[in-house]
Amino acid sequence: MTPSLHSFPGGLAFVDIETTGGPAQRESITEVGIVQVDEDGVREWSTLVRPESRIPETIQRLTGIDDDMVADAPRFADIADEVFDRLDGRLFVAHNARFDHGHLRAAFRRAGLDMRPQVLCTVKLSRRLFPDHRRHGLDHLIERHGLVVADRHRALGDAQLLWQFWQKIHERFPPGHIEAMVRELVGHPSLPPHLDPEQVAELPDTPGVYLFYGERDGGTEGGTDSSALPLYIGKSTRLRSRVLSHFAADHTSDRELSL
Repeated sequence: MTPSLHSFPGGLAFVDIETTGGPAQRESITEVGIVQVDEDGVREWSTLVRPESRIPETIQRLTGIDDDMVADAPRFADIADEVFDRLDGRLFVAHNARFDHGHLRAAFRRAGLDMRPQVLCTVKLSRRLFPDHRRHGLDHLIERHGLVVADRHRALGDAQLLWQFWQKIHERFPPGHIEAMVRELVGHPSLPPHLDPEQVAELPDTPGVYLFYGERDGGTEGGTDSSALPLYIGKSTRLRSRVLSHFAADHTSDRELSL
């Protein structure tokens, strides 16, 4: 039986993308690779994608993907529905998942689709499971766990490595231990209805100060007009995680619920 699948009835999607190195706001994806795992087995899928700009030589040397290879590839909008269907309802598993999820979510938005999966970052999972190790990049996981490399720095090849890593940790740890870590890492607290989820998604997980605004005299949502008053001012070394923690605790803390 596939490890821990009973905790994720929709199945798992191990995902990797390659890009031109450009920002998520532009069409910079050059390849998508997905390993789907569910009760029906394991299925692999990948496609090249034609970006809107040329691929820098440094990226070509790293991935082996050049402009000629993507010249006749589909635009992301042409494959958006198929990619969405392969991810929909599944736990989205990626290495440095914020990068892959951010690029794909932006690409889906341009195609008129809204993807909001539960997201698991294998860097964070590795840190939780192996706190004695300082480095958790994919190359370090390959060496540490004896992962078999088929096509490094290609989307499907790297997605396959994540599936191997998932199997390896289930050989080493009890399923309940991994499930507890995953639940903690993928927990998505429900946001108040007037708080824009896009604002929260775009918050950096870096040090800073954050403010929650309320409404006064019919103030606008988000508290950006002159009538809005601060409800709460906080600071954190990890802004996004700290902001989300307020809403994760809103069922157990009177103060958070009131906020």
